Amino acid sequence: MNRPHLYDWFSAGAEKWPSEIAIEVDGLQLSYRRLEHAVARMAGLINRAHGSRPPRRVGILAARSLAAYAGYLAALRLGATVVPLNPAFPPDRNRLLCDRAGVDVVITDESAAGQVSSLPPGVTLVNPAADAWRALLNGPVPDIPPCGRTNDVAYILFTSGSTGIPKGVPIRHENVAPYLDFNIERYQVGPGCRLSQAFDLTFDPSVFDLFVAWGAGATLVVPRKDELMAPVDFVNARRVTHWFSVPWYISMTSRLDQLTPDSMPGLRWSLFAGEQLTVEQADAWRTAAPRSVIENIYGPTELTVTCTGYRLPARRADWPVTANATVPIGRPYPFMETRVVDESGREAPEGELCVRGPQRFAGYLDSGDDAGRFLEIDDDGARPYDGTAPLESSHWYRTGDRVRWADGELVHLGRLDAQVKINGCRVELGEIEAAVRGQECVREAVVLVVPSARGAMEIVAVYTGEEARSRDLVTSVRRRLPRYMVPSRFKRLASFPLNANGKIDRRRLAEELT
Repeated sequence: MNRPHLYDWFSAGAEKWPSEIAIEVDGLQLSYRRLEHAVARMAGLINRAHGSRPPRRVGILAARSLAAYAGYLAALRLGATVVPLNPAFPPDRNRLLCDRAGVDVVITDESAAGQVSSLPPGVTLVNPAADAWRALLNGPVPDIPPCGRTNDVAYILFTSGSTGIPKGVPIRHENVAPYLDFNIERYQVGPGCRLSQAFDLTFDPSVFDLFVAWGAGATLVVPRKDELMAPVDFVNARRVTHWFSVPWYISMTSRLDQLTPDSMPGLRWSLFAGEQLTVEQADAWRTAAPRSVIENIYGPTELTVTCTGYRLPARRADWPVTANATVPIGRPYPFMETRVVDESGREAPEGELCVRGPQRFAGYLDSGDDAGRFLEIDDDGARPYDGTAPLESSHWYRTGDRVRWADGELVHLGRLDAQVKINGCRVELGEIEAAVRGQECVREAVVLVVPSARGAMEIVAVYTGEEARSRDLVTSVRRRLPRYMVPSRFKRLASFPLNANGKIDRRRLAEELT
């Protein structure tokens, strides 16, 4: 399918299925034709606000609104790169992301009203009054010339950085095209299908939600935040056929006793990614949606959403048994290559997962972040990429994930580094430690993820220095970090335990916290 630009996946859908419903959001139901017209009007607003210069990078500081989705598409329509921001992030973080990405236009909605004054100077704001958004649905449709760019970056997402600075991940249009083509066919998406949109736009699985739906004439069903807290009710009331979320939603819904037998009879596909899916979670969801196919899919942002998948057999008796009681992440997509390597870079049955192929990104926004993140493997062995030579498509991306081949499937065993996932969000503990160390009272800081009293995982910060109230530390750290990265507990120690090598004994600290 020849759709070289991400916007083409939507525009082709609008041309083929103009009367099908493209999106349900904020009480609105828009056909592909009406959404296409709203996008053109939004593009006109951007052009008028920004002047004669075409925008280069457009920030989307809006959430679950027509402004957010029309703005995303309008930015692509104008040939710009989309930079999703989040009204729930601290203003300083959104400002930092704008600076690092070189954002020149920011689209906002009512949810971002308190953030506007914190955006970098010189950024063009597209932020009309609330009632003016109705203009997106009415009035003349401006003539927007084709963008004419096919190989530029489609979007930039930021992952947590180990140095305390978020790393920008540019994904090109050419990275997304094979991903969408494959997934539309794999999940039998077409007109009449209704896909959930549980992910924030700053989380790359949202690209699946939006463009797998729009590339196939399906409907994107956007839940309100309160609807997300009751997935079963949402799936049934909104007639969702394809559910995609992090596994945390299973645990949350199960705790509320909502996953009763056959409680989601119309659900056909259930996809989970972002963190390990346990067999127990999958079994609970299967009970509630017995006619739904369940898949565990895996992939870091750098590999364009997901790059491997495992489909659970229809019969429960045929499900695999793994050492850590998680569902395998499966096999790579047919056009992607994977290699599991040991510490020396030799191929091994267990070790670090390395991947290359058309979905692999071309390097970080800051090329200084590339060193050490890739491997060059040839007949002479494996060598870490040092950043001195050009990054080639032959280089393997090092995921930092430890995996094992078992019965022909990959099983995810955890992270090799200090990066973890909490509720599906990728977190570098080093970035949190940097924020805690930045507090005036703190001398040293170690951040750990440990089981809470309720069985879930929680982030705990241990520090040395002057005693401070946890409430004050939480408030201060929230100015630098998103809510999901803020430690739930702070503990002060006079000094840290050390191991035989004179390093901080993190294992002992974790034992003392549980």
